[in-house]
Amino acid sequence: MTNVNFTISPGEVVGLVGHNGAGKSTLVNVMMGNLRVDSGRMEIGANAEIRCVFQELSLCANLDVVENARLVHRGLKGPGWRRRAAQMMRACLDEIFPDNDIDVDTRLSQLPIGQRQMVEVARAFSELDKPLAMVILDEPTSALGEKATRQFLEYVRKTAQRGVSIVIITHRLNEIYAVSDEIVVMKDGTVVAQAPSSDLPKDRLVALMGGNGGPRRQRQEQTGNASGPIMVSVAGAVEAVARKGEIIGFTGLDGHGQREALLAIQLEGRGTEVPTSFVAGDRQSDGVLPVWTIAENLTISCLGAIRRGLFLSHAAEQAFAEDWRQRIGIRARDVNQRLTELSGGNQQKVLLARALAAPAPIVLLDDPMRGVDIGTKAEFYRIIKEEADAGRTFVWFSTEVEELENCDRVYVFREGQPVHCIDHQSLSQEAIIAASFQS
Repeated sequence: MTNVNFTISPGEVVGLVGHNGAGKSTLVNVMMGNLRVDSGRMEIGANAEIRCVFQELSLCANLDVVENARLVHRGLKGPGWRRRAAQMMRACLDEIFPDNDIDVDTRLSQLPIGQRQMVEVARAFSELDKPLAMVILDEPTSALGEKATRQFLEYVRKTAQRGVSIVIITHRLNEIYAVSDEIVVMKDGTVVAQAPSSDLPKDRLVALMGGNGGPRRQRQEQTGNASGPIMVSVAGAVEAVARKGEIIGFTGLDGHGQREALLAIQLEGRGTEVPTSFVAGDRQSDGVLPVWTIAENLTISCLGAIRRGLFLSHAAEQAFAEDWRQRIGIRARDVNQRLTELSGGNQQKVLLARALAAPAPIVLLDDPMRGVDIGTKAEFYRIIKEEADAGRTFVWFSTEVEELENCDRVYVFREGQPVHCIDHQSLSQEAIIAASFQS
């Protein structure tokens, strides 16, 4: 980073934006004291209590919610600490996410990714001995559904009103505009703009980040083969069907069986002539191999492409991985860089490249755009459309209408099964909500 200079006042909400690899997460680690700077200084108010919601989550999966709270509150000690911690976390969870249905005695590894993110957020905003001065939010809603996101943004505004400073980093620009007083734009490790959110329209913001928003509707009309062979079928109140060359979406309220349906499709494809390739939504638990390089992570799904005779060719691996690195736009020194050294968005690019590089005719996408910037999303949409036009079938779970607009049709899930089908032309947030609740 260089030339990073801005000020955050008490009660101010600052939106920090930039493409993947712009330096946002690096700045967060500097502000939290995890990284040292070569020059410059950071001034913080005396005894200021600063917390952070990390993009990849900072919770210990082998501990329960209460035990995770104790890790950031030194005052939780002595007899009765567990009772006090439980009361604190329940109160904070209920205040931010009403009806969250989280048992604070549950081990984190047993919670779905959305509830784990709720715990991370609640822990960051919890107060015990010292009042909060500032909270840094790095992609805080990436695993939250629409309702939980709305609740969270309302809480951010309310918290800022009582004098807590907030820094929010997200690629969901509507969230930036919903809560931010000021917007700071980073590009290639430097701050390129800072202005009140009311003075920075979205098109100007995207241009400052060095990208383009891309057309919102990549598939202006259905292009899938409506008479092609059925590749995927999921039974329910309505049958969810995906034919060769189609992109279909799964949506509805989070936790109503969409991910389970994807996993069932994946299991059915194992050992058959129609294998599947999978992009996990929880990349840290189910996706990346963190100690492996980009090349190793990318080629593990297609070893046949780099085999030369009886052996795997290192040269072929390097060339294959480099080709996909350039095609997807993975920002890294080279393909031998470890996954842990990449930003979250670039890690997600590696997962998508791995899925597309595999010789599978069916690709399953579990919220694949988590932590991915707006310009990269547009590129992903283009690549997915090209692959579908070439005959691959995509099944895509998302709660974001912008992503689902790329689908030929969308199936709304309720209580573990598809209950309604929305065609491409009728798709809207209102239609999804209506189908999610109607009996």
